[in-house]
Amino acid sequence: MDPLVSVVITNFNGKQFLEPCLSSLYRQSASNFEIILVDNGSTDGSTGFVREKFPDVSVIETGKNLGFAGGTNVGIRASRGKFILTLNNDTVTDPQYIDNLTKPMLSDPGLGMCASKMLLPDGTINSAGICISRSGAALDRGISEIDTGNYQREEDVFGPCAGAALYRRSMLDEIGLFDEDFYLYMEDVDLAFRGRMAGWNCRYIPSAKVFHFLAGTTGKKSDITIFYCNRNLVWNVFKNFPVRTFFLYLPWILIRNCTDVLYYLTHGKGRIVFKAKVSAIGGIIRMLRKRKEIARKVPEKQIRKWLVE
Repeated sequence: MDPLVSVVITNFNGKQFLEPCLSSLYRQSASNFEIILVDNGSTDGSTGFVREKFPDVSVIETGKNLGFAGGTNVGIRASRGKFILTLNNDTVTDPQYIDNLTKPMLSDPGLGMCASKMLLPDGTINSAGICISRSGAALDRGISEIDTGNYQREEDVFGPCAGAALYRRSMLDEIGLFDEDFYLYMEDVDLAFRGRMAGWNCRYIPSAKVFHFLAGTTGKKSDITIFYCNRNLVWNVFKNFPVRTFFLYLPWILIRNCTDVLYYLTHGKGRIVFKAKVSAIGGIIRMLRKRKEIARKVPEKQIRKWLVE
């Protein structure tokens, strides 16, 4: 029998998404997996619905909103699987999804992460793995492109989008879980950085398809999204960029942050983006302390090759 896969879903007031998400998991060709739903203090009846309709799902109630990072960590700590599948609550998985996503890890012990092919409901690409710009911003490969076969090849990528990602437990035991200070957004980028620097690889698996109702819980352009994306972009750079790489790409880092501020100022979101950057500056010392704990087993140039324009 294949090793147990632990599916961890973090939920906050996402009751409307849970029936299609969980039903798709029960249609999987794989059989050896457990489902853990971590509820971050929902008030929409999510937990009662799941306990009634999907009694085999393990429901953990945190009592408060711990964000994606904190909620997912609760689920990982309660899980038993050799592999951890993190899944957004607003996703629907293909019937062969788990089998296709886990197969490469079973044959390659150097794989610590696998990225899914995430599609939007209209069939365009949401993510074919993530890459990192020289500014520290995260980019979803293929985002908004029509799925015409450009991303049909298994290949190494920097990391997976944690909305539908597979992680090897032994990698997480080595590098740690999601950084709960990040709360929402870019926590998967931070984790991928730490995995890469520890020498683990990531592979994009195009046959592992999942449909994503993008930002179904937080809203794509909400103040919450703007705040955490803009704050965590700064933290990602200070925590993870190797020293020489940081100074080499400092112009890109400064330009990106200044451009973000100007963009949101002209779109009526100046207050929230200023709040994000101030919060980011206030946490830099904390991020610098954390970077001392990161294992750096690969040459800096090996990390730098993943940074794109």
